[in-house]
Amino acid sequence: MIFCCVYVPGLLQTREYSTALQKANEVQLAPAEIERLVDIRMKRQEILDRPKPPRLWAILDESVIRRIVGSPAIMKAQLDRLLEANESPDITLQVLPFAKGAHSAALGSFVILGGTEPSLDVVYVDLHTGSLFMEEDEHLNRYRLAFDYLRAQALDMEASSSMIHRIRKEL
Repeated sequence: MIFCCVYVPGLLQTREYSTALQKANEVQLAPAEIERLVDIRMKRQEILDRPKPPRLWAILDESVIRRIVGSPAIMKAQLDRLLEANESPDITLQVLPFAKGAHSAALGSFVILGGTEPSLDVVYVDLHTGSLFMEEDEHLNRYRLAFDYLRAQALDMEASSSMIHRIRKEL
């Protein structure tokens, strides 16, 4: 389960979008390092092509699909990728529209990594200086509850795809 309030989650990024994000980093990287990082991200995406891929539920704040990363052409291709992902039986993609107002995850993006054993779940949060993993029940329960509220406030899959189509046409 992923909530993103700024950028498309890595598992759903196109190569060009991912490259544009790396180039926007406050620490300028050499072109070879950018390519290496993007290659790693693309390799991670192969998990979605496995015979039994993991279930991915992503909720994107509307800002994610409106923020132009790289160029309008790169963003159009990225929105196409999101539309394609929303057709997958293993991916649920919802958009949380601005019109919903304040919400339970206004403090930032997060990922709940879970599997068949809920006791092994962990919350992952990206920070400017690294990453934070939380596995205490209190933290997990708070993030699970936040995700449940976001899921209830977000558009359903069909309405989310319609919004992405509409925004793509605006580019």
